Amino acid sequence: MALHAVGRPTIRLNGRVVVVGAGIIGLLLVQALRAAGCGHIIALDVVPNRLDLVCQLGANVGLRADAPDVLNQVLERQDGGADLVFEAVGTPPAFQVAVECVRKGGGLTLVGNVSPTVVLPLQRVVTRELTLYGSCQSFGEYPACPDMMARGAIDVDPLISAVAPLADGAAWFEKLHQRTMGLVKVILIP
Repeated sequence: MALHAVGRPTIRLNGRVVVVGAGIIGLLLVQALRAAGCGHIIALDVVPNRLDLVCQLGANVGLRADAPDVLNQVLERQDGGADLVFEAVGTPPAFQVAVECVRKGGGLTLVGNVSPTVVLPLQRVVTRELTLYGSCQSFGEYPACPDMMARGAIDVDPLISAVAPLADGAAWFEKLHQRTMGLVKVILIP
């Protein structure tokens, strides 16, 4: 999914990018963007330990998405806006932040899909000449994934929060649902 999303817009070498959401997809997006040659990558999330992890995996900066001045921080660090923004949450607030982070003439790739609808700030999109991309699943990128993992371009090990017996699955699903432990992925073994 992350490789497909990165392949949707035209990636500029050394380009300025923002990834909104440092969940599993956002963490993989940052690695794929780094492998594609992006320069300065800022990641936004509301979970502090995810910001540490996303920087470990290739983001230059991790910022709290719920900080009152997050937009100013992004615009200052990206010289007025990112060339590309990848929205990997899919909620109205995340979408609004993503739109505001894009520079005039830039692109916004929508990957997150939690909410069925968001409000599109039409005047912002039109007057700033933004290009919108949708991205869902994959389209032929799968064969590249094992190769990228073998070469170390994509590191999945830090994404695994726990390995547990299948019998404990219900308890782990509850922990994941509560979102209090900063878990990313839990592998259940039969």
